[in-house]
Amino acid sequence: MSVNKRTPDYIFEVSWEVCNKVGGIYTVLSTRAKTILEKTNAQLVFIGPDLWKETENPLFKEDKRLLAGWRKKATEEGFEIRIGRWNIPGNPIAVLVDFTPYYNIKNDIYAEAWNLFGVDSLHAYGDYDEASMFSYAAARVAESYYNNVIAKEAKKGDAPKVIYQAHEWMTGLGALFLKHWIPSIATIFTTHATSIGRSIAGNMKPLYDYMSGYNGDQMASELNMESKHSIEKQSAHRVDCFTTVSEITDVECTQLLEKPADVILVNGFEDDFVPKGAAFTAKRKEARRVMLDVASKLLGQQFADDTIIVSTGGRYEFRNKGIDILLESLKRLAAEPTLDRDVLAFINVPAWVKGPRVDLKTLLNPPSREDLQASRSQLPSIEGGVGGGSPLETPVITHELYNMDDDKALSMMRAIGLDNNPNSRVKVIFVPCYLNGNDGIFNMPYYDLLPGDDLAVYPSYYEPWGYTPLESVAFHVPTITTDLAGFGLWANSLKGEYSQLEDGVKVVHRTDSNWDEAADEIKNTILAFTKMDDKLVADLRRRASAIAKKALWDKFAKYYLEAYDIALSKVN
Repeated sequence: MSVNKRTPDYIFEVSWEVCNKVGGIYTVLSTRAKTILEKTNAQLVFIGPDLWKETENPLFKEDKRLLAGWRKKATEEGFEIRIGRWNIPGNPIAVLVDFTPYYNIKNDIYAEAWNLFGVDSLHAYGDYDEASMFSYAAARVAESYYNNVIAKEAKKGDAPKVIYQAHEWMTGLGALFLKHWIPSIATIFTTHATSIGRSIAGNMKPLYDYMSGYNGDQMASELNMESKHSIEKQSAHRVDCFTTVSEITDVECTQLLEKPADVILVNGFEDDFVPKGAAFTAKRKEARRVMLDVASKLLGQQFADDTIIVSTGGRYEFRNKGIDILLESLKRLAAEPTLDRDVLAFINVPAWVKGPRVDLKTLLNPPSREDLQASRSQLPSIEGGVGGGSPLETPVITHELYNMDDDKALSMMRAIGLDNNPNSRVKVIFVPCYLNGNDGIFNMPYYDLLPGDDLAVYPSYYEPWGYTPLESVAFHVPTITTDLAGFGLWANSLKGEYSQLEDGVKVVHRTDSNWDEAADEIKNTILAFTKMDDKLVADLRRRASAIAKKALWDKFAKYYLEAYDIALSKVN
């Protein structure tokens, strides 16, 4: 139990990613739930959007016995909700709400938000309405539960302590309204990345060299981000406790939102799903077999067992995630005369994918003789691409895209000559799909393929935290990241200076003006790794795993307890 004086009796956590696997926030919530339950002994209720009305949600199991009394009352009040368990460690309660009815009063909600909080919805576009209606619906759900359940408990004794934590701008509006409706509920707003900071970086503007000169409101107007920025800024200033996830993002908050975080909620991790011992060895062997087989079929050549497999992954933010500088580094590596081992790099980022390549899929799963005879005229040619023949057409990508000619990664690869020439030691394969186990080519989940990597590279320009490098080291994969990622800064803090590859994580210094130096440093690090003997590589893998152990939620939950204490002290 925490040494803090105030710990909550009830916690509502609201996010678009509750029972909805989209990005890093899903990892934050799903891996932390069990630890928070253990540390607080509170009733933890997650509230998320009901996006699976017509199909079964594999992440959610409805249980009509849960909160049955309140469910009946909420239904009478007009809520369209489903209550059950989120299929994650701890199996916390999840309430999924249909927010679409609130579209009918959208303008009234926005008018009230302007009058009460100064939130500007006039310039809204894109996903703003969807997120805001969910945010409002979630707050109404929490209000109903409070009035029908928690308030009745308060009449019998001490008032229960209640936390409402809203994640990202998408849920800030609801936090503002709930604080207005029920001031005794302690509100926490967590930004995982400022909307305007991400937009500045994504629009190729220098975020860091000129950070002290940026005005958030002015940049929001210039980049057409007024409405999202407005919710985020008002939420940061008005809730009981404002939090973010790393020191580097706190700098953004201070400058662009004009509000430093009250607490930095460092992102942790749980490694209970990482296989161990012989199971891990088997997973690694199978993952390497699959990846090398795909590469062999695509490129028409065999790859030796000692091929260095390198990967990157995450959202398809070409500059922010450092995909551009990684490709440049690989181009330079390919020109390195001292490189004497094959390097196979996989760029695992979901793009506008049409589907798996039919020619590659056919090579990986050849038809039977009977099927071939029955439908020979309908099957694509499978000449070449068999590990010793000629490569397939466009041998740099595993799936078809709708925008093959305009895709940023493919365009840069063409421009700099990363075309998987048979004479090159460096091969690059773009995997533009979600690795969910059913992609048509690999047919293995991401976490089953990750152990097959020898080295991971995440050279981010904009990365508030960085779960992908943390996941990699948890799977014993030495990793390259940067000091513009929260995880990279944290790795440096463990050592008290820049972390090196020999420590398990290499942190590259990145600024707005050192592209050339950073690209060379990444190239040189990969090159150095190819020269290491098996014993040193084994040591690196152990050190990488040891770093992940220092980021377990059990060690970082204290920051959440501090945030709860601060928020509850405001309402008390």
